[in-house]
Amino acid sequence: MADGEEALAAVILAAGAGSRMRSELPKVLHPVGGEPMIAHVLALARAAGAARIVVVVGHGGDEVARRLTDLPLKDAPVASAADRAPSGAGAGGARCAPKPAEPEIVWQREQRGTGHAVAMAAPLLADFPGDVLVLYGDTPLIRPETVRAMQDTRKAGHAVVVLGFHADEPGGYGRLVRGADGTLERIVEARDASPEERAIPLCNSGVVLAPARLLFDLLSTLDDDNAAGEIYLTDIVAAARARGKSAAVVLCPETETLGVNTRADLARAEAAFQARRRQELLEAGVTLVAPETVFLSRDCEVAADALVEPFVVIGPGVRIGPGAHIRSFSHLEGCTIGPGATIGPHARLRPGAHIAAGARVGNFVEIKNAEIGEKAKVNHLSYVGDASVGEAANIGAGTITCNYDGVMKHRTEIGPRAFIGSNTALVAPVSVGAEAMTGSGSVITEDVPEGALAIARARQVTKPGLARRLMARLRALKVARTRQREG
Repeated sequence: MADGEEALAAVILAAGAGSRMRSELPKVLHPVGGEPMIAHVLALARAAGAARIVVVVGHGGDEVARRLTDLPLKDAPVASAADRAPSGAGAGGARCAPKPAEPEIVWQREQRGTGHAVAMAAPLLADFPGDVLVLYGDTPLIRPETVRAMQDTRKAGHAVVVLGFHADEPGGYGRLVRGADGTLERIVEARDASPEERAIPLCNSGVVLAPARLLFDLLSTLDDDNAAGEIYLTDIVAAARARGKSAAVVLCPETETLGVNTRADLARAEAAFQARRRQELLEAGVTLVAPETVFLSRDCEVAADALVEPFVVIGPGVRIGPGAHIRSFSHLEGCTIGPGATIGPHARLRPGAHIAAGARVGNFVEIKNAEIGEKAKVNHLSYVGDASVGEAANIGAGTITCNYDGVMKHRTEIGPRAFIGSNTALVAPVSVGAEAMTGSGSVITEDVPEGALAIARARQVTKPGLARRLMARLRALKVARTRQREG
């Protein structure tokens, strides 16, 4: 935490059953941008500077907790990271940053409303010396800039800050009732609102920022005397005002507050996320030939002057360097692509693939857990897994590294400027030295020394006239069998 920065904790509500999703998967684990929705919310909390993150789980809580431990601790910026080139792509030194907060799990065993859910975090945070930001695991689109605006409003002297938005169709949203001076007086849930209150277009997102001690103290005073019979988090506004505390509203676009309750909501969230992410890359100097056909992840990094053709999927953990060219119908995940490299069309890069500057990976090529050296070429119909390909090596069409023996994986090492003939099968563990060659159609089971040529295939035998005689025999057999069936 920087000097002078206020302490912040985040409480993420993730206990809902999500029954309208009609899924065995807990709602917050459904993906947007290639990652569970709750991963986006965790990244938001960390981007806001949260020193503590408490996740309140309930339905499917064991699975949610397990997935949270699997999520990487590091979080790329939610905004475009195009100014940060991938490792080896000319990037400057990384900034030192504190270790991101790990999520702490608490349970809401009984579903008694949002106020009750937040109160589950009281044993961990009631004495926290700063503010608590309440977020929702099914609301993945809120931006760090929006949270910063809430923090600025808190610093201006308001005890409780609520995130609101104007809705064309307020429907079931809670309404924010403001006084003549513009401060927030109370929040009224739709089912408890009068006709006049339901006519208010200013709606509640549910996101709240307040001092930890005040928040949990207010929650302890609330009851469930309302239409839903639940403890509403929203009631803290009126409770704070009754104590002479000020409350305020920070506004954001309605799209940011989209909560996912149905599969249709999930599709809308995905579309909104993709539109935002594409715009970020375009503004950062990335060429997207047909932006609406490119699908991006939250944490992917694409450097300026990269070019992405139509129908490309850039999944989680992808880093693309400046001037790289990603051709159509390629699928990338967990890989690094260096400056000026060319990928595709129809290429698949799986986790652990590292493509160096100027390398070429062509059509119908799959790379997994392998390093492709500078200016190396893997241009056609090949699989390279658990391998290292040296600088300026050439991998012929149809080459495969046979890396799996049914139990364990093994590596293949190919030296600089080696030439692997078409249809070579490299049975790992095996190495091919610098400037060595393999003959087309070879099955290489032993190491090939530097500069050597290895040929491992049966000698061709030619039988003159045998093809015609064999075909005549087969045709005669077919005719005989046909007559036998018809007779």
